[in-house]
Amino acid sequence: MRPRRHAPGRAERPEPARSRGRSIAGFLGSLALAYAAAAAGGAATAQAGAFYAELTLPAWAPPGWLFGPVWTLLYTGMAVAAWRVWRAGPGPEVRAALALYLGQLLANALWSWIFFAWRLGFAAFIWILLLCAVVGATIRAFRRLDRPAALLLWPYLAWLAFAAALALAAWRLNPTLL
Repeated sequence: MRPRRHAPGRAERPEPARSRGRSIAGFLGSLALAYAAAAAGGAATAQAGAFYAELTLPAWAPPGWLFGPVWTLLYTGMAVAAWRVWRAGPGPEVRAALALYLGQLLANALWSWIFFAWRLGFAAFIWILLLCAVVGATIRAFRRLDRPAALLLWPYLAWLAFAAALALAAWRLNPTLL
């Protein structure tokens, strides 16, 4: 882990020690938070399989069954990334990075409601573009604290960019359903 940056002229402080038990609890808490966000978004997708099957989709759209496993891996990676940043210790930079992370978790959960429950295709497309921007900012904030944590978020951002293209295509191909 890279040492945290400090203002010029200030003495370097050692990284705060996290006990093994506290680190494990933090990891489990990070997983629980990520999966809670997944569940909140997932509540909107109760009928997503049937709805997805109704949509006219581009030829490059993945099968519906693929989304569950992909999102499980992505949420796990997000949780590990957040845990790594949390381990960097208390401080305003860590708090700001984790606030961005929480914001993107909430925005992600809301996207499922916008697209699947409320069926607002264009709004879902705009929302996912904003989500991509927040995830990009989160990656930058995480990178300053822990490069591997930032790297763990890149597959998530790539999937969101793909999902944005798919949402746009779905909206354009299904004007009466979305």
